[in-house]
Amino acid sequence: MKNRPVKAKLLTASLILGALFAASLCIWSQSGPLNRTLIVSGHEGVAPVIQKDGKSYVEIEALARLTKGSLSFKGSQITLTLATPAPKAPAAAPAAAQASNSAFSKDFLKASVDAMSSIRDWRGALFTAIQNGILVTGDYLTPYQSHATNNIRLAFVAVSTDADRNAYRLLNSQLTNMRSLSDKVLAAHQNGARNITSDDLTNDPLNQQIVNCGRSLVAMAGSGQFQDDGSCH
Repeated sequence: MKNRPVKAKLLTASLILGALFAASLCIWSQSGPLNRTLIVSGHEGVAPVIQKDGKSYVEIEALARLTKGSLSFKGSQITLTLATPAPKAPAAAPAAAQASNSAFSKDFLKASVDAMSSIRDWRGALFTAIQNGILVTGDYLTPYQSHATNNIRLAFVAVSTDADRNAYRLLNSQLTNMRSLSDKVLAAHQNGARNITSDDLTNDPLNQQIVNCGRSLVAMAGSGQFQDDGSCH
C-alpha cells in the first residue's frame, strides 16, 4: 500500500514526458526547414531557398550568382550589386512586313496611275488651248481639274502602306502645282494677255517641275517601290 503513491507519480511523470516529447515532434515538424527554389524573372537558373518558422531564407552568394551580381564586404555590412541587363535590340520587322511597307499596294498603284493620267490630260488641254489660240476659261478647264481632283481622292482612299502614303503626298503636290499653273494661264487670259506661247508655257519653272515630278512618279509606279528624288518638292 505504501508503494502505490510512488507508482502513481511515476506514471504521471511518464505521461507528462510522453506528451512533451510528442509536442516537441509536432513543433519540429511544423517549423523544420523546407527546401524550395528561387527564380528571378529575366535571369536563368535558380537559387536554393529554405523556409523555417514561416520565413524564407536564401544564400546571398547564390543570389549574387543567379542575378550575375557581385558582393562586397565592409565591416559588418554586405553590399549586393546587381548587374545591369544589356538593352535588347529591337526586333526586326518580318521581311514580308518590310516589303509591304516599301512597296505600293495594288489598289493604290492603279489609282495613282489614273490620277497621273488625269493630270497629264489637264496639262495637255492647257497646251492645246495655247497652241491653237483658244481662250482659256474656267468652263474649259473645270472638267479636267475636277477629274484630276477626284482621282487624287480615290488614290487617297486606296492608301494602305507606307509607300502608298509617301507617294500620295507627292501626287497631291503635283495636283497643287498643276492647279497653280492652270490658274496662272487662266488669269492671264482673263486680263487680256492672250499672247502666251507654248514656248512660254514650256519654259515656265512651274511647268518644268510638273514634268519632272510626273517622270519621277511614272518611274516609281514602274518599279513598284517608293523613291523620292525631290522632283515633286
